[in-house]
Amino acid sequence: VLLGTTATAFTANPLVTTRQQYGLKMTDQIVSPFDSSEDGRVATYTPTEASELNQDEILELTEANVELVLDEMRPYLIQDGGNVAIAEIDGPVVRLELQGACGTCPSSTQTMKMGLERRLRERIPEIQEVIQSMPEGPPLNEEQIDVVLDGVRPFLQVAGGEISTDRIEGEGSVQPSIFLKMEGSSASLSSVKLEIAQRLQRHFMMSGLKVEWV
Repeated sequence: VLLGTTATAFTANPLVTTRQQYGLKMTDQIVSPFDSSEDGRVATYTPTEASELNQDEILELTEANVELVLDEMRPYLIQDGGNVAIAEIDGPVVRLELQGACGTCPSSTQTMKMGLERRLRERIPEIQEVIQSMPEGPPLNEEQIDVVLDGVRPFLQVAGGEISTDRIEGEGSVQPSIFLKMEGSSASLSSVKLEIAQRLQRHFMMSGLKVEWV
């Protein structure tokens, strides 16, 4: 989920911290600190005691300080039904787990790199890299790909099309690629291709998984 700009009500979720903990009313407007809006707006809610801390102070690399910086950004994840947690700190490398809706969103890599990593490295220069920690998913092979494709094949057949796996590249890497071949009238439908790519990313729990078409 991309970090949004307008707060909405959401149901209780054990994965997320409530807006009330951050002093946010349900009617408060929130503007993401990662927004590139022309007017340079900032969050319009009244700062809580925690948010009144010096947010430009350079911090040492400790788990407590990483949590402190993440607390600055959690409200913008929470409004989209997600959250973030520290999975591991290994020397200068911080592993974070995006939770809730943010964990399986196709934009999670952008959220991690352009939002969380940028801010963490600004406040804690000792950090060299921030990596997304993903839950263990099924093995990336043709059998598991077919599990996903079997869910869309009936639709494609009705539309006069078919789909198959051409090849897999980069197994074991951060950004492996699946090459698919689609034939028939459905091959030109970008919305169908997008849906298939998102289903594969959710199935394998890999936000960096690329789906290419041949």
